[in-house]
Amino acid sequence: MTERAPVLSVRGLSVRFLMPGGRRVAAVTDAHFDVAAGECLALIGESGCGKSVLASALLGLLPGNARTAGAARLGDLDLLTADERTFARTVRGRLIGLVPQSPAAHLTPVRTIRSQLEETVAQLTDVRGRTALRAAAEAAAERAAFPVDHLDHHPHELSGGLAQRAATALALVGDAPLLLADEPTTGLDRDLVDRTVDELRRHVDKKTDDQSRALLMITHDLAAAERIADRIAVMYAGRIVELADAADFFGAPGPRHPYSRGLLDALPDRAFTPIPGLPPELGALPDGCAFAARCDRATDACTALPPLTATVACHHPHAALTEAAERA
Repeated sequence: MTERAPVLSVRGLSVRFLMPGGRRVAAVTDAHFDVAAGECLALIGESGCGKSVLASALLGLLPGNARTAGAARLGDLDLLTADERTFARTVRGRLIGLVPQSPAAHLTPVRTIRSQLEETVAQLTDVRGRTALRAAAEAAAERAAFPVDHLDHHPHELSGGLAQRAATALALVGDAPLLLADEPTTGLDRDLVDRTVDELRRHVDKKTDDQSRALLMITHDLAAAERIADRIAVMYAGRIVELADAADFFGAPGPRHPYSRGLLDALPDRAFTPIPGLPPELGALPDGCAFAARCDRATDACTALPPLTATVACHHPHAALTEAAERA
């Protein structure tokens, strides 16, 4: 799906949760995308659309009632068939660095941030010795704009923004080939948002002789996505409904899917117009287009499920860049 070799290649990824009474919740359905070396792909969409479930599937963190299908290849490893031993010893921290959505739940409550950083440095790098570990932990904190004078604090002593920066520092330590950032700017003011996403971008752009890096960023912050993303993937009701170059998505003529257009039009610096209605329940999805009930372009054709052809899954997409140019 990109000209560069993919670091992560996802094909037909689906996640179903088995609920009491035989009910199934379709959290993710038939996701197809690549994240290429040197690329940032931003995955956007409303809360509850399946973005974080997709991330959990890539990290082997789904609950016991989850069932997966498809493939998600990181190099030669299929993340959907890997066992817990492989995830614990090979994947988490080493092949995939995670900036979690809820940092307070991922930080060890009884240990200081310094001790957690020093332990992570010792586990994931060749740094040894007390003095060297201390310096490396402070350097990791600086990368994430975490104040050194707070390193000896415990997680409960931190604000939400500081906890987020601590989690980001931990995720960057291993210089993993794939960085998975799930809402990495939660609780940060605008200046720190910009600094954080710029640091994530530097991680992707960092060149080494033996490793290429990529970033999959899940976010509600469209300004942050516009700042650093190369491509945008839009998710709605468990499906990826659009894949687009970021410049085309945020520029002219804009996204092609009506839902994607609605997301941009809802921004205060644009039309500031909310999308009417609510997303459908993932346990009771319609047979056709899940967005049809909220879409002013819907017709009878939308009772059939639109496939993701080229870059958009919609029976009535807005014009592509080339089509708009031909009409101009």
